[in-house]
Amino acid sequence: MSNLVSGDGRTHIESRLMRESLQDRRVVAGTDSDRDVHIFPDAALIGIGGQSIFDRGKDAILPLVDEIAAIKRDLGKKMVLAVGGGTRVRHTLSVALDLGLPVGGIAQLIGAMEELNAILLNTLLAKHGSMPMQRDHFWDLPLYFSSGILPIAISIPPYHFWEPPPDEGVLPQHGSDFGLFQLAEVLSMGQLIFVKDQDGLYDKDPAVHADARHIPRITLAELLANPPPTNILDAELFRAWATAKNITRVQIVNGLKPGMLTAAIRGEDVGTVIVKEGGRG
Repeated sequence: MSNLVSGDGRTHIESRLMRESLQDRRVVAGTDSDRDVHIFPDAALIGIGGQSIFDRGKDAILPLVDEIAAIKRDLGKKMVLAVGGGTRVRHTLSVALDLGLPVGGIAQLIGAMEELNAILLNTLLAKHGSMPMQRDHFWDLPLYFSSGILPIAISIPPYHFWEPPPDEGVLPQHGSDFGLFQLAEVLSMGQLIFVKDQDGLYDKDPAVHADARHIPRITLAELLANPPPTNILDAELFRAWATAKNITRVQIVNGLKPGMLTAAIRGEDVGTVIVKEGGRG
């Protein structure tokens, strides 16, 4: 039977979390554990870029759809697809800023733009057994997986109206790349793969510099210590990853090159592989 503690006008069940202990950083730090439940360690989260893939139209989208369908059919891999909103998001942000919308309202609109691309992708993949996933319905994933359904989610993190105020400006600080990392980390997914229109990271912008050097593999510590001038992923992702503990490998592949995503799903080191020191990647 639990012991009861009183004396301050209230009665508590004796534990290290009684009273206002959640405001005590020393107590909170003591709750850390190396025994996190890995919920979906055999699943892959695949983020498909809005500007890099969807905005390019059928020449980029249709071959990728065929490859995803083949992966589902031939490899039997549990996958969650997530989509970005593309240039449409930037246009919507311009209007939202002109109207003076708060940061939470802007974050909500970004999610709405991504939902349109989720519907578009589902239309193309429907015959292969796909389904758009409602916002934040992450606990529907076991049902999707057991039914052989390929879920399609949006990428923006689930803060929506509760998006924290940014350090600077009024745009949401937590973008789509961060949202995918957050989802993969919380659900302990086995793979996190970003599908872009480049082979991964470069030491400088390859669209501007012909001599840009591709980075096939790098550690998180190296990336944080010396980030490239232009980074294809949100910087907030890497800052969060520094204190996360489940995701140890992030991969970026070129969705315009057929077979790259398949190779990544198979565990091959294609594109750019970023690993966290001491991890299993």
